[in-house]
Amino acid sequence: MTPTAGPEREAQLIASARAYVDALVSHDPSGVALHPDCTRTEMGMKTGRNGAHIARGLARGPQFRLIHRISGFTAEVDGHMVSTRFWVHVRPKTLGLAAQVTESFVVDEDNKIRAIVARFGVPRRKS
Repeated sequence: MTPTAGPEREAQLIASARAYVDALVSHDPSGVALHPDCTRTEMGMKTGRNGAHIARGLARGPQFRLIHRISGFTAEVDGHMVSTRFWVHVRPKTLGLAAQVTESFVVDEDNKIRAIVARFGVPRRKS
């Protein structure tokens, strides 16, 4: 059984994950604490080989440029793992398309993200 974190620690863990999610929209990874050895896996495929690579993707990756808004963010903490759910709203805005995303983050004692695992659904119309 994973020990539960106190409210202050849970808030720190969620803030680390939320900084990453916010960077999906802002394309500014400067507030995201990525461990140098952080990896990202999306739908079972490795899409981030280290922290610097992931940060570059957040800043300039065309796959993230489609995202214009996040909604419905929720997070749960279990030990060092933060499990999030949210909707990404994608361009063009006039189509009103969004996909549900489930992203899990492993955050270390220094509040640095060490691993990210992402899964997402098919975009559909959502206001």
